Amino acid sequence: MTTSNKLIAAICLAFIGGLVAEFVKPQMPEGSDPGHLTLISAFVGVIVGWRVMGRRAGRSGSIELGLVGVTSLVFWGLFVFGMIEMLDLAYSRRLDEPVEAMERVVTIALEYALYLAHPNILITLCVGVVVSGFATNFAARRWG
Repeated sequence: MTTSNKLIAAICLAFIGGLVAEFVKPQMPEGSDPGHLTLISAFVGVIVGWRVMGRRAGRSGSIELGLVGVTSLVFWGLFVFGMIEMLDLAYSRRLDEPVEAMERVVTIALEYALYLAHPNILITLCVGVVVSGFATNFAARRWG
């Protein structure tokens, strides 16, 4: 069911995901193609905001809600990008076994996680925790 808190959470996390993706692009190695990094990150933000944060709004504190949402955004974003890279490798026949493919998902996700260690990105994520948590809980109290 569509509720205001789900909509606000989806918008907040989509914005955070897109903004962090734009901050990650300069951190990537020279010559790498980020592709649709921003759009995919924003889409993951919409899904996580709607499914995770929107459901919890009004039942927990604002900081806790934002922390759960942004942490879930980072986790699922890393997982999605790890899967995309793994599928590219699998389609080009560089992986031999399914276990190797799953290992590669984790390896690629951890490599992408290192890009998030830049201070600007960490500050953006911390501010996103606060803003998204307060905005979503406000929407739940006001219109929910």
